[in-house]
Amino acid sequence: MAIAWTPDLSVGVEKIDSQHKVWFKKADELFEAGKSGKSKDFVVQMFDFLDDYTKQHFRDEENYMSSIKYPEIAAQKTAHKNFIAELDKLKKDYQASGGNILLIINANQMIINWLTQHISSMDKSIGKFAKTL
Repeated sequence: MAIAWTPDLSVGVEKIDSQHKVWFKKADELFEAGKSGKSKDFVVQMFDFLDDYTKQHFRDEENYMSSIKYPEIAAQKTAHKNFIAELDKLKKDYQASGGNILLIINANQMIINWLTQHISSMDKSIGKFAKTL
C-alpha cells in the first residue's frame, strides 16, 4: 500500500522536493502505525503532524509560486485547499470511528494517490516554469 518518493516525482525545486520526501515518509509512518496496531493517540498525533506539515508545505509552495509569478497559482491554491479539507475529514472520521484500521488504509491510499497525481500533474509544472526564468 505504501509508496516511497522516487526521482521521477522530482519537481526540480529543491525545497519542494525535500518537503515532498518528508510527506511520503510520514504518510508511510501513518499507514504503518495503523497496520501495526499503534495506539489511537499515536495515530492521531501522526494525523496532526501531517495536517501541520501539509499546511506549512502549501504555504511554502505558494510563496515560491508567488515569488516566480507562476501563472497557475490559483489552481494550485484550490487543489491545496481541497486536500486540506479531505485530510481534516479523514482525521475526524478516524477519531469518530474509534480507531478503525480501514480508515487508516483509506487515508494512506488517498494521501499517496493525491501526492503522486498532484505532483505529476501540477507541481512538476512549477519546476518547468521556474527553469524558463
